Amino acid sequence: MVRKEQLRPGGRSARVQASVHQAVRALLARHDRAEITFPMIATEAGVTPSTLYRRWGELSELLADVAVERLRPDTPPTDTGTLRGDLEAWAEQIADEYASTPGQAMLRDVLAANASGEQAFQCCVYLREALDTLTLRAQLRGEFSPGTESLIDGVMAPIIYRILFLGARPDEAHVKALVSKALHGLA
Repeated sequence: MVRKEQLRPGGRSARVQASVHQAVRALLARHDRAEITFPMIATEAGVTPSTLYRRWGELSELLADVAVERLRPDTPPTDTGTLRGDLEAWAEQIADEYASTPGQAMLRDVLAANASGEQAFQCCVYLREALDTLTLRAQLRGEFSPGTESLIDGVMAPIIYRILFLGARPDEAHVKALVSKALHGLA
């Protein structure tokens, strides 16, 4: 379900959103996900339940919104000096974060609320931005690199598939093999 009310970038809407997101994170730390309700979140956040219904429509949308915000990277990918090193370090970090218990729960929240596709699309935007950063760095160093879409297909998709459908974190050797395969044949 698409948010019923457009959020403004600042002001009261931003404060309410921050308060609600904090309330959800606090409740998830104390309660099982299945126990959490809009009235509980509203009480914790100091808003009325109607505010939550008006903005998010249903709990799955709110949980997905919180998950997407938490999946947003805080910093750009580490610069190791080579595309291979950058990609290996970044992919291993993503695998660790997404395969953790909270990471898996966030991915499930994003997928569960995928009626509009907005949250899943935003997660993909974050991955693309990071991969764009890595490929641009490589180009500035004079390295050749495959396109972002090739790296999504060759590195990220298999990692996320293993996490979501096999319930397993790809080990370091597997991540390195995916990176090597994606970079195979590049100078």
